[in-house]
Amino acid sequence: MTLQTRTAIGILELDEGLPTDGPSRIPRQGSLLNPATFDRPIFTEMVVGATAEVVIPGDPSLEQACVRSARRLVKRGAGAIVGDCGFLIRHQAAVSAAVNVPVAMSSLLLIPALLQQLAPAQKLAVITADAKHCSEDLFGLESPADRARVVVGGIEGGEYVRNAIARPLVRVSIDTIERELAACITRLRAEHPEIGVLLFECTGFAVVTGALRSSTKLPIYDITDLCKLTIGAVA
Repeated sequence: MTLQTRTAIGILELDEGLPTDGPSRIPRQGSLLNPATFDRPIFTEMVVGATAEVVIPGDPSLEQACVRSARRLVKRGAGAIVGDCGFLIRHQAAVSAAVNVPVAMSSLLLIPALLQQLAPAQKLAVITADAKHCSEDLFGLESPADRARVVVGGIEGGEYVRNAIARPLVRVSIDTIERELAACITRLRAEHPEIGVLLFECTGFAVVTGALRSSTKLPIYDITDLCKLTIGAVA
């Protein structure tokens, strides 16, 4: 089966203020927006008003915009819907209720399953663009004991986040992303040596997942892993 005939992935894209044909729109290797990451076509629909500075802290008014964009993607032939920011998990329920295809708005959906993979004494570390807004109500966990096994580290204040909220977005180098994430992971592991797995909240981190798996020697999950699982189950 060729890429063109495989079921397409529909992505709810943030409003980054970029021209449609600019160099910053070219998907990087391993990124969520690169069809080669999944060996299948990708359709995107920008969610009106979904700038990073709005999506990260959350805004209930975005919900209907997400729903409208998801419905357009399904009409275009998307076999699954994915969000281009982990904080879009806030709209998971609304979007999944509005369309008749699988919906995976955020890698944070993996948290309950990943905890089950770990020994009880181990912890899961969520690495996020902004730890201030990555609160435990986004983790899908009811048990206080399970919630205590999730630790959060963020790179807020760094170059990556500063450029992500700029208008238009300014693309940072892959080296910068890797350096900022590596520093965050090192700090978090020093505080919590029992960390057994890492989960990347931000979709932009996927371009360095492979490199950081090698350097940290830890399992790392990101949005592309959830996306592959989801679309792989669609006929």
